[in-house]
Amino acid sequence: MTFYNAYDKIILVMKVKKVIKIFLCMSLLFILSSCGNKEEENLNYTTSEVDGKTIYTIKTKKYVSSDKETNLVMIDVRDYGIMVAELYPDKAPITVENFKNLVSKNFYSGLIFHRVMKNFVIQTGDPQGNGIGGSDKTIKGEFEANGVKNDISHVRGVLSMARKKGSNPETSETFNSASSQFYIVQDDATYLDGKYAGFGKLVSGYDVLDKIASVETNMNDKPINDVVIKNVRFVEYYEG
Repeated sequence: MTFYNAYDKIILVMKVKKVIKIFLCMSLLFILSSCGNKEEENLNYTTSEVDGKTIYTIKTKKYVSSDKETNLVMIDVRDYGIMVAELYPDKAPITVENFKNLVSKNFYSGLIFHRVMKNFVIQTGDPQGNGIGGSDKTIKGEFEANGVKNDISHVRGVLSMARKKGSNPETSETFNSASSQFYIVQDDATYLDGKYAGFGKLVSGYDVLDKIASVETNMNDKPINDVVIKNVRFVEYYEG
């Protein structure tokens, strides 16, 4: 009897432990689920449905997806929120046309911000994710040093093209090596004026820009945890 009593006690303890383990697992799942909801709540926009269309609201501005090309693009970043930028084809027509073509092909979907430098820029557009890749096309650099008048200054929020071949030394080849990589200026960097092709500027989502610029990075300025673009798409202002 003593043996069976001891055995029964062991079984009982094991059952209790199992129940506790299940309870803890369920609690952990609940916590993770709550964190996920909290994360969604912390995105910088809300959505609503009107006549079958999704309306994105950022503070007082409302946007709706467009089936045609526009001069407004929405950059949707997973777990961070959305940034909306206005494009300036009158200042950089070649650059804007190239960017619109890439957006139309969903080129940027799934790409990461491979270069993040706080108080400077966040950069994306490289399918390889290491800063040396791009699309299959390069374009003329639309900036003063390359003989093109472009007075877009590299102030906070400006979108500008990076170059696949860098800038050292400055040659015709490096001037005209922009492809798909672009960066968004976090803090004014006017010393880039005349050397790189600015082509747009944020009209919404500066909080997302700052959150991305503040992530932890490695020695190569690449985020430790990938910052992924869900998609870039054309939008319009919604008046309703």
